[in-house]
Amino acid sequence: MAEEGRPYIEHDDRVGGGFSAKKKKGRGPFRARMYSEMNHRSRRGGGGGGGLNPRSRLEDDDGDVAMSETQDTPKGRYTPYDRRRRRGEDWHDRDRGGTSNMQFIVRRDPGHPDRAGGNRDPRRSWFKITIPHGKKYEKTWLLGAIQSVCAVPFTPVEFHHEHNRAQFYVEDASTAAALRQVSRRITDKDGYKLTIISNPSDAPQSIQKELKPEEIGILKNCMSRRYDGAQQALDLKNIRSDPELLCHNIDLVLNRKNCMLSVLQIIEENIPELLSLNLSNNRLYRLDELSELLRKAPKLKILNLICNELKSDRELDKVKGLKLEELWLDGNPLCDSFKDQSSYVRAMRERFPMLLRLDGHTLPPPIAFDVEAPTTLPPCKGSYFPSDDIKALVLRFLQQYYSVYDSEDRQGLLDAYHDGACCSLCIPAPVGNPARNNLSEYFKDSRNVKKLKDPAMRFKLLKHTRLNVVAFLNELPKTLHDTNSFVVDICAQTNMLLSFVVHGIFKEVDGKSQDEVRAFTRMFIAVPAGNAGLCIVNDELFVRNATTEEIRKAFATPAPTPSSSPVPTLTATHQELLQAFSLQSGMNLEWSQKCLQDNDWDFPRAAQIFTQLKAEGKIPEVAFMK
Repeated sequence: MAEEGRPYIEHDDRVGGGFSAKKKKGRGPFRARMYSEMNHRSRRGGGGGGGLNPRSRLEDDDGDVAMSETQDTPKGRYTPYDRRRRRGEDWHDRDRGGTSNMQFIVRRDPGHPDRAGGNRDPRRSWFKITIPHGKKYEKTWLLGAIQSVCAVPFTPVEFHHEHNRAQFYVEDASTAAALRQVSRRITDKDGYKLTIISNPSDAPQSIQKELKPEEIGILKNCMSRRYDGAQQALDLKNIRSDPELLCHNIDLVLNRKNCMLSVLQIIEENIPELLSLNLSNNRLYRLDELSELLRKAPKLKILNLICNELKSDRELDKVKGLKLEELWLDGNPLCDSFKDQSSYVRAMRERFPMLLRLDGHTLPPPIAFDVEAPTTLPPCKGSYFPSDDIKALVLRFLQQYYSVYDSEDRQGLLDAYHDGACCSLCIPAPVGNPARNNLSEYFKDSRNVKKLKDPAMRFKLLKHTRLNVVAFLNELPKTLHDTNSFVVDICAQTNMLLSFVVHGIFKEVDGKSQDEVRAFTRMFIAVPAGNAGLCIVNDELFVRNATTEEIRKAFATPAPTPSSSPVPTLTATHQELLQAFSLQSGMNLEWSQKCLQDNDWDFPRAAQIFTQLKAEGKIPEVAFMK
């Protein structure tokens, strides 16, 4: 709709747009002409040398956008190796013009299959659902709460976390609309309302179709044509527009997992000796699958990623294992995020220490030592005690403490804690396979200060006074600890305080995680108590899933069973041998008897075996508890 020959411009936010020319107060005699005072004839395609381009972006009906290089660039932000400061051309700039005042028309293809707003059936579109701060909720609770309020049933696809957000996909526009209606209608236990955001999206990676064998063959021929055997270089620049692929209707979008993995598989099977890879002009915005390059092309030295859509240098962390000597990133949004050249170079060198050239510029030689990192960790040290007296005190305390802790009723631990004692629990953030990270029984009480930022919640999760501490410990899953796995380290010791850490293995003996093996680290701070004992004033418990090696070694040696009479009736000769062996070895009677019995009461042979096992560190600390 037009008014007096002027085109109607909807939602015009420009200064002066739509208003008549009248004098503005305070602008002075040298004010510039406002938009409404400009010659509008040029916008209708009329003459006039100083008007706007005839194809104004506000008049285009087909989505054309006019882009001019004469626009001001943001100040205070450094663009590494700005093209306007260059006098020559790099090998990747041969097709670029040199006129700074030229205007370009970028045509948006409304039917582009890789664009969220393309011509696709709205009833079969995919939408990404995002819940900000959704990572702090359990998946079961979160999806259940949304489903209970949502007007239509939905099936979440590829539920995952990205930073602190929870995300999943749904198919069908009506389902996405129903989920948007749920936003801010759900309140969590802390009083916060859940926000739900819906955006159009490509099909999730797990839904996208794999390339057919005949399509793989065509792609292989295409890549073979682009491979330079003399230079061991593969040029996949703008591979999606390759005539051979277009002729066979193969839409190769390297942002799609199936497409990138197909390319990498061909590289691994045919050119694993690849030294140079050009992935420029492919609109890459993520490098997740490119991490496979480290395994599929370990000799790669040159990587070209210019003119893509990488927004953050963190994407490069996914390929930082490559021993690159040359890297091209020019033309990516991430290049605008550095304040100066030195910070840009430093960020790249942190990821690729052997880098010699960046965007065609030679860098100073790296200062590094060509020494391979050790492949094995040093062996684990045993327990540390400053004296035998402290050792006896702590081991006796732990034996008494965990005999009660592993019993049916932990109420007996009241005597072990000070009246003003404090206790907290922490579990690690889940990583890797979710099935192996099931610590849900401990999640609600976890005080992981790296993840928990709310001061009120941090204070709430601290258990104060011995009654609250023991009540809290009673709520934790019932356990059985492998005392043979204990490693004890004394951290600090004074006349009035003792701080020590216990590392070990336990398994849960009831509930839904029955027989699940866990690892723990527990720090005790204790003060002297009556009867030469200890009284806990601070207790910090860290629980995690045990490693495969820890599970293999767990409970390999049965723990001794406490009894009121651990030594059965023996002959007088055996009694004398037992007393003598216990005195000389330092082991208690139960373990001394076990050693003698295993060697048919042959004292010299038992002594020899004991000396050998002790030198190898294979005798557990519990054997010396008396």
